[in-house]
Amino acid sequence: MIISVAGGKGGTGKTSIVGSFAAIAKSKVLADCDVDAADLHLLLQPTVREERQFWSGQVAVIDGEKCTQCGLCRELCRFKAIEGFRVDAVSCEGCGFCSHVCPIEAITMKENLAGRRFISDTIYGTLVHARLGIAQENSGKLVAAVRQQARQVAEEQGVSLIISDGPPGIGCPVISSLSGANLALLVTEPTLSGIHDLERVLGVCRHFDIRAVVCINKCDINEDNARRIENYCCQSGVEVAAKIPFDNAVTEAMIKGVPVVEYARNGVSYQIETLWGLVSKSLAG
Repeated sequence: MIISVAGGKGGTGKTSIVGSFAAIAKSKVLADCDVDAADLHLLLQPTVREERQFWSGQVAVIDGEKCTQCGLCRELCRFKAIEGFRVDAVSCEGCGFCSHVCPIEAITMKENLAGRRFISDTIYGTLVHARLGIAQENSGKLVAAVRQQARQVAEEQGVSLIISDGPPGIGCPVISSLSGANLALLVTEPTLSGIHDLERVLGVCRHFDIRAVVCINKCDINEDNARRIENYCCQSGVEVAAKIPFDNAVTEAMIKGVPVVEYARNGVSYQIETLWGLVSKSLAG
């Protein structure tokens, strides 16, 4: 069973909730699918057990011994990635046009090291996570690799549950993180951007026929907007599984680098525990 925690925008509290789920759930594998800005490891303090390179795309390389410095590649590169007859790997988009126009074939396309993925041990179980390189693309492909690795680890350990911390937005990484999920927990906040982005990510779930429930985090910062979200979910046939109030304990827990359910026994912790109970029942049903 796979539960994917997602949301239309960043900063709604997805990772804080996943970190707490990690502390509450008994037997599971954790996957951080937000490869562009992974931060679940900041809460779970993992020890890396295995590291692998992620190769994706290509980058142009100029052979200095062959190059006659005619300047044609620099003139025609629309990304301005060639300066001093060397290729800036960050600016290069890997289109390969320069290698085709070079009159003496001094430019070749090489496989690109786009990031790294990890299998780590935490006190809460195994964490599969990754880090995309600076200015690299294909984060959806790396997310797919993280999910595949998490499934493999779960099979090896005889674990039936994977809890996935998804990226924000509705783009390729989000679609990749939601693919194959048994349940999507959509975390939103009562702001105008939160409402708008919740509508978008719910549209993605409907399109791919993924069952979704909603958690309104920091629900008391704007009660009118919270009611708007509840009404929208009611009209859309989507369950609001929890309404979690704002609490400074969440921020304090993040500063300490621990899940909030481990840091404080208060209303927020109890709400998250109740949410996990509802999510567990929904998965079982």
